[in-house]
Amino acid sequence: MTDLSAHAARIPIDADGRLGPVSHHPGFRDRRYLERRNSLAALASEHAPGDASPPVTYTETEHRTWRTVHAALGPAHRDHACRAVLDAREDAAIPADRIPQHAEVGAHLRSRTGFDFTPAGGFVPNRRFLGSMERSFFHAVQFVRHPAAPLYTPEPDVIHDVFGHGVHLASPEFAALYRLIGRAAGQARTEAALDLLSRVYWFTLEVGVMTEGGAVKAYGAALLSSYAEITQLARNEIRELDIQDMARTAYDVTGYQPVLFSARSMRHLGDVLGPFCEEFDDETGPRLGVTAAPRRAGGRP
Repeated sequence: MTDLSAHAARIPIDADGRLGPVSHHPGFRDRRYLERRNSLAALASEHAPGDASPPVTYTETEHRTWRTVHAALGPAHRDHACRAVLDAREDAAIPADRIPQHAEVGAHLRSRTGFDFTPAGGFVPNRRFLGSMERSFFHAVQFVRHPAAPLYTPEPDVIHDVFGHGVHLASPEFAALYRLIGRAAGQARTEAALDLLSRVYWFTLEVGVMTEGGAVKAYGAALLSSYAEITQLARNEIRELDIQDMARTAYDVTGYQPVLFSARSMRHLGDVLGPFCEEFDDETGPRLGVTAAPRRAGGRP
């Protein structure tokens, strides 16, 4: 059986039990790891949305990291994920013993919802990342998080994309929300509008939670792919799902989220996101009284 506590002990922790400085994470300090990470990221250079991802020959160390995370997230999802995610995970058919190729994941998603993975080398500009969702493409990376800290990564990796977004995109209900965001991005002309939309996307499809049976349950992809974060939901400040509040709230893409927004159900989530996305344009920010983007609290530009 995998010793999860041994892995968790290698993650830099501060006095409050949270992650220490991002710069201390081994994924940003190990030269050999960074060379491998960058070589896999480079495979996505100059691709167009919809281009097929090149195959990757993963190492045994990388497959071992996958197996460690798979073993951890199974019970974590059962305890902390919402019912819609648990149902979608069954349909996602994630292999336990190896990292699947993008082509394999994409073929499965196309058969379920029409979505497909398209390669990314890391963080993707808002217009391209969000806009591609309207055409049922999701930008996903192919490199794997550092083996010394498999239960948390400060940047998206193949584990995040498969266990998070891959699970979502196996579900017609979740896939419809991604397309809503994509269509809204197509209606934006300014970077300010896209930044506002990215915050709503972040606080819902990346780190969203909902209340089920009186308990807070995760549905956001970043939470679903992070054992170290999904098991600490009780530490967060939980606010009711509110577009204006989300638009005014700063976030950090590289660390734990101090504030999460909770929907009452999947229907409630759709009822909030639907009208917002359908009416979204460059004047949405001023209509909400949001005239400037909040500072990202320590996150990357």
